[in-house]
Amino acid sequence: MSSSSLAIKTGALRPGLISGNYPERGDQESHWIERLCTQFQGTLARFNVDRHRSLQQVATKIDRHGETLKALNQAQLDNLLLELRRQFRRCGLSSTLCIEAFALIRETSKRTIQLRHYESQLMGGWSMLHGQLAEMETGEGKTLAATLAAATAALAGIPTHVITVNEYLVERDAKTMGALYRALGLTVGYVTQKMDDQQRRAAYRCDITYCTNKQVAFDYLRDRLLLGNERSKLRLQLEAAYADNNRSEQFLLRGLCFAIIDEADSVLIDEARTPLILTRSVDSTAEHTTYRLTLHLAQKLVENQDFKIDPNRQQVQLSLAGQERLAQIKLTIASPLQNVRRREELVCQALHALNLLHKDRDYLVAEDKVIIIDANTGRTMPDRSWERGLQQLVEAKEDCPLSDAREQLGRLTYQRFFRRYLRLGGMTGTAREVSSELWSVYGLRVQRIPLHKSSQRRELPMVIVSQTEEKWAEVIASVVTLRAQGRPVLIGTGSVLDSEQLSQKLTAAEIPHRVLNARQDQEEADIVAAAGKPQQVTVATNMAGRGTDIPLAERVAEAGGLHVIATCRNEAKRIDRQLFGRCARQGDPGSYQAILSLDDQFLQQNCRPWLLKIMERKHLQLYGLNQAQRRIERRRYEIRRNLLLQEQQNGRLLAFSGHLE
Repeated sequence: MSSSSLAIKTGALRPGLISGNYPERGDQESHWIERLCTQFQGTLARFNVDRHRSLQQVATKIDRHGETLKALNQAQLDNLLLELRRQFRRCGLSSTLCIEAFALIRETSKRTIQLRHYESQLMGGWSMLHGQLAEMETGEGKTLAATLAAATAALAGIPTHVITVNEYLVERDAKTMGALYRALGLTVGYVTQKMDDQQRRAAYRCDITYCTNKQVAFDYLRDRLLLGNERSKLRLQLEAAYADNNRSEQFLLRGLCFAIIDEADSVLIDEARTPLILTRSVDSTAEHTTYRLTLHLAQKLVENQDFKIDPNRQQVQLSLAGQERLAQIKLTIASPLQNVRRREELVCQALHALNLLHKDRDYLVAEDKVIIIDANTGRTMPDRSWERGLQQLVEAKEDCPLSDAREQLGRLTYQRFFRRYLRLGGMTGTAREVSSELWSVYGLRVQRIPLHKSSQRRELPMVIVSQTEEKWAEVIASVVTLRAQGRPVLIGTGSVLDSEQLSQKLTAAEIPHRVLNARQDQEEADIVAAAGKPQQVTVATNMAGRGTDIPLAERVAEAGGLHVIATCRNEAKRIDRQLFGRCARQGDPGSYQAILSLDDQFLQQNCRPWLLKIMERKHLQLYGLNQAQRRIERRRYEIRRNLLLQEQQNGRLLAFSGHLE
């Protein structure tokens, strides 16, 4: 890492004459040789994540400069701050100025929010500012580390987005760190789903904006619709100067200048399988009868005779017998189902709704509405819906009023969106396994940051039983033992349904507990705050897997700290590690254990029959689990790669036709 990589004029990273009124990086189509070289560099990047000697030198310089600030009063610090901002505008983001900024931010943080950045956090913040991904172990204080990069960029006049995975973290982090930013003379805002355009626009006009990846990407798509096909920098600048109808004032964002992505592997990898589609509601009352009729037809078909299900790929395919059976059906009413091809397509969607989407796992039903659950975060997505009639078919399945169909207005993948930022940095506790993909797709190099304190996290032997009932019995026995020691327990489950089933078992065993899932998301802050108390038992879905900081109450550390139990395997080891990372944070003691069953849905869907058979032998169980995870990770990678290739092809076609994306 060379210091010259930051020595650039800040005008290139902020709205203005150089970058235009809406700065963003253009799509660059690379030659196949360049792509091959990038993939090779990405492979090498996996073995190049440990070099932090130069970071150590930078941290030492920041420490040394920080010593000179301790004796200064607030007025003197404010004067230094004003001079630093002037220097940034004149000289750009030079290493010398950034070192001064880090030291000043660190001192201000200690005085305002009583938190002083550790050396490891200085190193993490420096990496993010350099456009790298800082891999900091869970519990190492990534939220505070991000303030160094965000505030430094903002002091240089660069609009900065701090992006995280859910609105709970958005609001929490913006409010927690708000006092620090304001003490530095910076404005901070945050964006949530409930905000209208005026509120969003005001939040994005702040120096630093906290938002989720979904909100900022959809707001960007809305701006693209407003831009239309006329997006030249010169045209927008002329409009701003002379036109009565200035589109720049209507934009939500100020461009894509600099983003810091929290839980970057979740955003850039796990959530990058599905394109973002901006839609609007269109009246489809006439089709409601068609959807109900389609569901009725699908319910008459017989699995393995008329259709086959591939649970691994989440696909349904009609057999020849099924196609013939559908072709023989005579409809007495005018309907789109009169068309045989359309009939087969809708029936496949109905079979998908009936067999592959499950209540309290993939969606909730609340107030007669079907609400999708995000599999990565365990949270509801009330603003999202399935496409091509699948949403209406699930609603018909659950006897809910059918919603209107959606018309597509714009489409964008995360791969394409995040590559348009002029500068991109990030942080996570789990990046090394996907460092190759992060480099080849986003140009993000992973920089592993050393621990502030040595970890005291202990792994207990994994337990695998045959049936779910045996698994719950093992979990309850473990909880009883741990509560007797005065330790709190966090139990991770795979779905809302599983969390509620376990809750019933705990209630029957007279064990007090609290449940955190998509139904209780309003109580999240209270549940998390209490999860570290002695003998507290918390059952949670993936909502507790990322970004959740569980503070330990008095005497808990002496008893052994928080214990985490995983009752299912996730799609990737990274996600498992995120759950285990809720314990033993910042040098505290803690432990974790996996208690699994062979009839778990993840294993049933992702293990071949022969693999499930050999997993009955204890010494081969870990091998089987690892094979299942590798298999699904390879499949997910192929989906992301194909989506990226498809997006690049669509981009070429749209550029040729002059249409919107």
